[in-house]
Amino acid sequence: MISDRVRSLTLIRHAKSSWDHPELQDFDRPLNRRGLQNAPMMGQRLAAVSYRADTIISSPARRAIMTAKSIAAEIGFEPDNIVQNPLVYGASLGVLTEVVREISSRFRHAVLVGHNPGITQLCNFLGDSRIDSLPTCGIARMEFDARSWEDVFPKKGHLVEFDYPKKR
Repeated sequence: MISDRVRSLTLIRHAKSSWDHPELQDFDRPLNRRGLQNAPMMGQRLAAVSYRADTIISSPARRAIMTAKSIAAEIGFEPDNIVQNPLVYGASLGVLTEVVREISSRFRHAVLVGHNPGITQLCNFLGDSRIDSLPTCGIARMEFDARSWEDVFPKKGHLVEFDYPKKR
C-alpha cells in the first residue's frame, strides 16, 4: 500500500506509429501494427503487477490516445476517463513539468502518455536515474516522497520501473 506521502508517476511514450499515410498531419497518425500489439502487451505487464492508476493524462494526438486507451483497458481504468491535455502534444520540458505539478493532490498514482523528446527529458529531469531514450511504448515509473504533485522536484523521483516492449 502506498503511503499518503508518496506520489507515483508513470511516464509512457506512445506506441509505434504509422508513417503509411503521408497525407495525414503528424497529430493524426495512428499506431502501426507493432504499436497495436505493444500497447496492450505493456498494459498486461502493468496489470500483472497489480498496477492501478488514479488518473491518466494523455496527449490528444491519435497515436498517444490510442496507446493510453489500450493500456487503460488492460489495467482496469475506464478509457472514457482519460484526460486529453493539448499541452502534452509537442510539449517542452517546462510545460510537461507544469502538467505534472498541476495534477490534483487527490490522485496518488498518475500516468502521463506523451511524446519524445519531452517525455524522456521529463523522466531524466525528475528522476534519480538517467535513461538515454524512452522507447516507443516504454514505461518509466517513479515514486516521489511528496504530499502533493506541487512538491515534485527535479531528481527527487526514484525510478522503480523501466520497461519497454523489447526488454523481455
